[in-house]
Amino acid sequence: MTIDDITSFVTSLGGVLVVAPRPGDGSPEVAWGDLFFYYAPDGVVPPGQPFATLVTKDYPGEPSSGLGNGVFRVNIDGGRRDLGDVGDPRVRDRVLPHPVYAQLGWVCVVQPGDSVTDELNGLLRDAYAAARRRWDRRHP
Repeated sequence: MTIDDITSFVTSLGGVLVVAPRPGDGSPEVAWGDLFFYYAPDGVVPPGQPFATLVTKDYPGEPSSGLGNGVFRVNIDGGRRDLGDVGDPRVRDRVLPHPVYAQLGWVCVVQPGDSVTDELNGLLRDAYAAARRRWDRRHP
């Protein structure tokens, strides 16, 4: 799966706002080149966290996932559940607990490939649906 494949899938769900920080837009440099997915049919970034992100580099203070040079990680709000031990954050093409936010229910996939496509898309659909429910509660 490519970054474009994942972005196309997520935006096909409808009402998704993709925030893509770039130089000069006021966002922190560390976020440049990454993508943040929100359910926001009105086009306004809602309060709180995105339901998924796509990062292209390791962030300072996080265990290295070996990101960069074309290797990326998809992070997904998997809901509040016990995800077990984080393990090796460099493992590719497998759903893993997020190396930092697993305790908050986040999961991730480094360099997703064909073997994880269906599971990844299901997790993205679930996170999208939860974000949509939150948005609907705030906008009756």
